[in-house]
Amino acid sequence: IAATQPSTDWHLKENAREHHTSKFSSEELIVRRGQAFTITFNGAERPEQNLIFIAETGPKPSKATRTLATFDISSTLSKEGWSAVLQSSSSSSVSISISSPHNAVIGRYRLSVQSGSSSPQSLGTFVLLFNPWSSGDDVFMPNAAECEEYVLEEFGIIFAGNKNHISSFGWNFGQFQGDILNICLAIMDRSLYYRQDPITDVSHRHDPRYLGRVLSAMVNANDDQGVVLGNWSGKYEGGKNPTSWTGSGEILQSWKKSGFKPVKYGQCWVFAAVLTTVLRCLGIPTRTITNFSSAHDADGNLRVDEFYDADGNHLERGADSVWNFHVWNESWFTRNDLGPSYSGWQVLDATPQEESGGIYQCGPASRHAIKEGEVELDYDGPFVFAEVNADCMYWNYDSATGKKTLIFSKATEIGASISTKAVGRDARVDVTRDYKYEEGKEIFKKARKKLGLEDKFDPTAPKQEEVEQKPDISGKFKVAGSLEVGKDLNLLLVLENLQSDAKTVNVNMTAWSTLYTRRRVNQIWKDSLSVTLAPKEEKQFPIKIKYPEYQQRLTTDKTIQVTALCHVKDGIQVLVKRNITLDNPAIDIQVLGEAKVNKEVVVEVAFTNPINEEVKDCVLQVEGSDLLQGILELRIPPLKASEKSSTKFKLIPSEAGPKHLLVNFFCDKFADIKTFKMVNVIN
Repeated sequence: IAATQPSTDWHLKENAREHHTSKFSSEELIVRRGQAFTITFNGAERPEQNLIFIAETGPKPSKATRTLATFDISSTLSKEGWSAVLQSSSSSSVSISISSPHNAVIGRYRLSVQSGSSSPQSLGTFVLLFNPWSSGDDVFMPNAAECEEYVLEEFGIIFAGNKNHISSFGWNFGQFQGDILNICLAIMDRSLYYRQDPITDVSHRHDPRYLGRVLSAMVNANDDQGVVLGNWSGKYEGGKNPTSWTGSGEILQSWKKSGFKPVKYGQCWVFAAVLTTVLRCLGIPTRTITNFSSAHDADGNLRVDEFYDADGNHLERGADSVWNFHVWNESWFTRNDLGPSYSGWQVLDATPQEESGGIYQCGPASRHAIKEGEVELDYDGPFVFAEVNADCMYWNYDSATGKKTLIFSKATEIGASISTKAVGRDARVDVTRDYKYEEGKEIFKKARKKLGLEDKFDPTAPKQEEVEQKPDISGKFKVAGSLEVGKDLNLLLVLENLQSDAKTVNVNMTAWSTLYTRRRVNQIWKDSLSVTLAPKEEKQFPIKIKYPEYQQRLTTDKTIQVTALCHVKDGIQVLVKRNITLDNPAIDIQVLGEAKVNKEVVVEVAFTNPINEEVKDCVLQVEGSDLLQGILELRIPPLKASEKSSTKFKLIPSEAGPKHLLVNFFCDKFADIKTFKMVNVIN
């Protein structure tokens, strides 16, 4: 008699609890490698009749590529390969404990069972993930609180602004929501690596180093129709402004819904946040890192050149740039290719900046190797090293003659206040010292030597136009008053004569609205002044840029670059510059009453219009994993000058624990006013 198709009980609840996968909302079994899970199935005739199990993944499973395993029932579970142990059996059903090796390929498996000489019968499918809780796994993370934060936490804080004025916003990673796991598996199957050679690609999916690199390429749209299309133009028609996203879920869902067309638009934190979601979902501990005054060294000489004209305008010349901040990722895994001291945090960067191996991917670069200047080690060491260590050279460029003159150079400008979210709390942790030593000159020399740069430009033996002379005066911009969108911007230009004779100075000043990458967008203001400074004298010049002057010209990054190029009579030029990030006005969230699972709770969001004109086209967007499904969008009536609006809406939390609600408010005068609130949900 033909055996009936066996029906399988996957023990979803118990297995998920054991495997730290309870947060997934799936009808399919999701387990972690190197750890046993239990299933029960019926339809097997007597189990002592040699049951053989077959687990397979990928398009053409084979034992050679470790994508096919056949195993029978043994007395103990093996650490090496796949194995099964009989838990209990009755006349109608059998319970089996199955274990996979620590280095199994991750992904969706098909499981079948064969009894005696009959043909195999399908038991169904399950998904196998990395296991940071298991000491044999490449991603093993011994600290349980860190596992909780870097794999299971769905909320993050991303740091932005600039090094003088660090700001932050919340992000909903949402790696366990809805269909995200299936989308992450689809991302792997759409990579160039998979398209070129699916069998080899799947066989490498046991290795976090390989997957980290592949996924850093797939999160950006360059080369492979990946998830997010970058746009740093300041114009975002036909898509969403990068500053308006508040979570990865909407982006990943849109990518899938559109038939895998890149989602418009992203900038660095969007790429980093989406990569965090994907890697946490697959079980690789991952976090976002913000580097302030981040260098993009396009030509690999560990220095960035910036050019200014005689009026002090920052020119778009050369491919090098310095960004107010840049966000990348660190993922935690061993580096068997480099040796034990290079294991731990690895830098991955999904923002498409430079090609690596012919495509836009970056990393993994061992953070330890970067700190030690060992830039020759895989992968992309020189680029990451430059992001935190490059020298800055500031030039005056005369477009009429093509002549460039060095104004000054600075070795300490780049790589400041490198930041990430604290474990288990909503605070900033500074990790700068994990990237570089306090005094890094020797390491910098070592890196230059490894890159064969020691004979090329060296500040101690410069060519004629690269001689750096001592300036006669010094200058700086000081902020006077608050830095808030809607208020006038008050600055002081402070000039000091360093010499013991009087100096005459002509100063050309400009202010431009910029992107966070310091790319100029609109000129806001210009002015000039002439001054004679007595010996050793310091003078202050107040500068006021009124709100109406910058209002229409500000970008949604809310950044302004102010420069003063000082032409000293019979002396060398002095460049004074400052990058300013304005804050949005505040917005307030209150949870009215206690938040309980499956019970309605009311939330109130309040905003006061701080300017003396009406604001309109007001929209409030709300999201938060386990607090509401998807994104709630509320239209708000126009607000007159100084008017306060209060908006109420209901949530029905679906799970207990500390959850985060993210709010984004925007209108015609203010872009993306964001805040978040921790909501403690009780059962």
